[in-house]
Amino acid sequence: MAHVGIDGLNAYCGFARLPVRELFEGRGLDTDRIGNLGLEHRSVLLPWEDPVTNAVNAAKPLVEALGDAAEGIELLVTSTESGVDFSKSIASYAHRYLGLSRRCRIMEVKQACYGATGMLQLAAGYLAGAANPRARALVVATDISPMDERANYAEPTMGNGAVAVLLSADPRVLALDAGRNGLHSFETMDTARPAPDFDYVDADLSLLSYLECLSGSYADYRRLAPDADFATTFDHLVMHTPFPGMVKAAHRKLMREVAPGPPKAIEADFARRIAPSLVYPRTVGNLCSGSIYLALASLIDNASAEGTRVGLYSYGSGCASEFFSGVVQPGASRELAAAGIADRVRSRREISFAEYEKLLPWARECLLPRQHLRTDLSTWDGFAEPSRAHGQVLVLTGIENYHRSYEWR
Repeated sequence: MAHVGIDGLNAYCGFARLPVRELFEGRGLDTDRIGNLGLEHRSVLLPWEDPVTNAVNAAKPLVEALGDAAEGIELLVTSTESGVDFSKSIASYAHRYLGLSRRCRIMEVKQACYGATGMLQLAAGYLAGAANPRARALVVATDISPMDERANYAEPTMGNGAVAVLLSADPRVLALDAGRNGLHSFETMDTARPAPDFDYVDADLSLLSYLECLSGSYADYRRLAPDADFATTFDHLVMHTPFPGMVKAAHRKLMREVAPGPPKAIEADFARRIAPSLVYPRTVGNLCSGSIYLALASLIDNASAEGTRVGLYSYGSGCASEFFSGVVQPGASRELAAAGIADRVRSRREISFAEYEKLLPWARECLLPRQHLRTDLSTWDGFAEPSRAHGQVLVLTGIENYHRSYEWR
């Protein structure tokens, strides 16, 4: 299992972005608090997008790059808080539109923002013992946000999109450190989605739970790897990023606990080891269980990370957490550059707060059961034009007898 890890990584962050300042001003929020979030934009859901299209559009480039080797994908898992059915998985739709082999386990998992990491680790274990040494697993974290003004300061932090993680026993992006998995979990009600179109958030409890789990999961990691030193073992750090300000606070807390030093030294450490991982999250927002892997992509695209050891912290409300590590592989930058994540993020069309308010009802309603629906694609060209160079994407065209239909455009 020493060589199992991430073989491919890609993010889909939608077609539209909203400046966080416009959202603050539109909601009458205190703009002095924008700096605490560390956010510039957030991705916004459009009427032809849903968790299925996000998942497929993130995974498609990875599957296409495999060519005939895509037959070796034996496990497909979607991780989401935004399921479109209480029984039928998003993975079943993704399996169809990605054209994967019928010899494939497909399922959907849920544990808030931790689900993708939990499945990544279980998939790694599966691949370590697979009869086929060329077997692969595909984990896709996909979510949308129905948050509106009821969520207060949480609304500006949320994004829209998906991150696809391809795993193999010969990884080209990140080789996992086998057996080094610090865990810390317990039940709490920091955030929840008690209905498809409503998020409950206890912001203070969420912050405290995130920080407690970082300390707890890292302590458990040290139990398994007593030689590890938070300040020196990891050349870079990647954390679940609900917003960059929380990551900065978490880094500062753990440094004070395990590697105390003057504030300027801690600030410099943050700039060197963590800041590159926040370039994409800063302009996309929280992708839930995909956010840690968007941050990993950001690190590899924005720092000289090849050959370095990365410490990763995954957290999901409710709550579950894990601190784990791996080594960025030679050629990882080339692998990610082929995906063109940076260009896709830049090419999203910027919308106004007024446009956002018109789109928000769809974000709240697209997870609700519908017997019939016809998608309005009248504004498709205006949003899609900047992204045409990256090839076709899957769009939602409608629902008939509760069965969602899609097409490539």
